[in-house]
Amino acid sequence: MRLAWACEIEGLTQSEAANRFGTTRLRVNKSLAEARRRGILRISIDSIYKAAVEQEWALEREFGLGRVVVVPTPEDPASVTSLVSAGLGSYLYPVLTDPELKLFGIAWGNTLNLATRFMQPINRPDLEIVSIMGGVSRGSDVNGYEITTRLADLCNADHSFFTTPLFAGSAGGQAMFLQQDVVAEMLGKIRSCDAAALATSDLTHSLLVRDALPKDIDPADLIALGGVGDIMGYVLDSEGNLIDHDINQRVIGISLDELDRIPNVILAAGGAHKVPIIRAALRRGFIDTLVTDASTAAALMTRPD
Repeated sequence: MRLAWACEIEGLTQSEAANRFGTTRLRVNKSLAEARRRGILRISIDSIYKAAVEQEWALEREFGLGRVVVVPTPEDPASVTSLVSAGLGSYLYPVLTDPELKLFGIAWGNTLNLATRFMQPINRPDLEIVSIMGGVSRGSDVNGYEITTRLADLCNADHSFFTTPLFAGSAGGQAMFLQQDVVAEMLGKIRSCDAAALATSDLTHSLLVRDALPKDIDPADLIALGGVGDIMGYVLDSEGNLIDHDINQRVIGISLDELDRIPNVILAAGGAHKVPIIRAALRRGFIDTLVTDASTAAALMTRPD
């Protein structure tokens, strides 16, 4: 679909399209021929997917992203997460089948949990799936341990866990965790990931608030300081800056600057309540790929008051 749009609407040559999408001119030619044979080229570009493609490329240009995947927005807002998860599951298939990818990191959350339900099994015994966030004690499908194991099973891949809590009891406690050999070794592995998938939410609908936030932290205090949501436990304001609260000195994990050095950081999130934190993450600049829904994409392109 994106190849068809690039060549037939944007006017790229097949060589230019091959360079844009990291493939060969021969493959572009074959893909276009197959799209014409099946009628996809005419039907898709003229009607159904045109708006989504325009949104994808508008977001790519606006935020300097390498790739955006926009799925339709359902009538029922409660179904947004399921559709975004389906989009992520579809996107991850070519990512995880790439033989150049050897180490894939995954965070935790409902979107990532559901994405594994939409993935096709692949055979990658040379791949390792790594949990990249500290966990929570509550056992559930959205816990990082379960998601990492399930994804590794789908890929017939090896896997490893980051076996620490998400937050330390204090900034001093965080420093003690980071000095432990087993933690330092795992952090080094996380920093070496070829790609990583993240989810996010605001500070009211969040699994972070329900299951992981330390008991001495009041979400209302984070919001009062400008917090709009979290990325891997780090609470950001609307501009993508860390808020001035010691919660951000208690996260046990890699920093957001270190996350930025991973070649392909994928954020999957949708819904009106997540727009401020998605925009904040995009403004900070460490996201390479965004998977979202059409209404969220439109909101991200609208200048906030």
